Amino acid sequence: MASFRNIYASLMLVIAGSTSKELARQVSYLKAENQILRSRLPERLILTHREKNRLVRFAKNLGSALNELATIVHPSTIRRWIRDASDKVAKARKNVGRPRTAEQIEKLILKLAKDNSWGYTRILGELKKLGIESVTRNTVKNILKRNGYDVGPKRGPGTWDEFIKRHAKTMWQCDFYSKKVVSKTGLRDLFVLVFLHLETRRVFISPSSYHPDESWVLEQAEAFTQHLKDEKLSCKLLMHDRDTKFTKSFDEAFSAGKRDVKVSAFRSPNTNAYVERFIQSLQQECLDHFVIFGKAHFDHLCSEYREHYHIERPHQSLENLVLPTAKAKRTKRSKKQSSEPETIPLSSIRCRERLGGLLKHYSQKAA
Repeated sequence: MASFRNIYASLMLVIAGSTSKELARQVSYLKAENQILRSRLPERLILTHREKNRLVRFAKNLGSALNELATIVHPSTIRRWIRDASDKVAKARKNVGRPRTAEQIEKLILKLAKDNSWGYTRILGELKKLGIESVTRNTVKNILKRNGYDVGPKRGPGTWDEFIKRHAKTMWQCDFYSKKVVSKTGLRDLFVLVFLHLETRRVFISPSSYHPDESWVLEQAEAFTQHLKDEKLSCKLLMHDRDTKFTKSFDEAFSAGKRDVKVSAFRSPNTNAYVERFIQSLQQECLDHFVIFGKAHFDHLCSEYREHYHIERPHQSLENLVLPTAKAKRTKRSKKQSSEPETIPLSSIRCRERLGGLLKHYSQKAA
């Protein structure tokens, strides 16, 4: 081994101190010597993986000179080895980072975006409802951007104070909502009274009325109280804004049942924001898409949306799960996400539609 190192060192010294013409003569000698040695060896040599890599390392920059220098194997074989080595390097670089989302999942995300006007958070809720846990918020957003879809409005953090959080379990909010409808006498305002439970997001929508006078408002208070009993729901605190339609008799109807009534402060629009946000969803996702003809039509639309909201629609504030009703119980899901995204073929997705396809609910077909 020591003698080999001495010969190698001597050869390097010779090459380093040689001119171009001398190097050419030395290469010619080495070629001749290599041919003589090759003629004494078997016709076919079996090279190890390490020996192949060594030849590739020195041969990849030789260019056309490889045709004259290669004698152990054919030049085309060495070039194939060079290509294979390059492909392995490129593939290794491509596989660095997070695994790409499964093709079927991406197709499903694009279908949800195409069929609806949802933002990425709403789409994420539908995926979670279908049992697809490993797709992240940024993955949905990037797929939408890559395919030219709007990712939806930005959503900032909530602004509720600690008081509301502490009382969410037994606290309800209520508010009036009015909509112009087509009646026999022209366009008229129809009113409903909406109640919303802060913790579960369950809602109660009253029948509509053209005349939300004191007697009608009191009647809805009694209907809501009966609804609490029928559904075995708790209400210790009711909050509403300073609308004059909330009369003294309305507040007394709740106070008589050992419930506190809180009126929102002046210039505090976020105090009653839960129920106002539901009304906004009701309006934007449903009512704004129709020309409404009379009370029956209006009540039907509100009823259909309420059912969709309760048993089909995922809720961002509840970790994108549906509400825990008798018809649709929330199943416990593991927080641990698998490293590989779930694959789910489009053929196994079932879509249920309400109101002529305006409201859509996706689920997997039974096996």
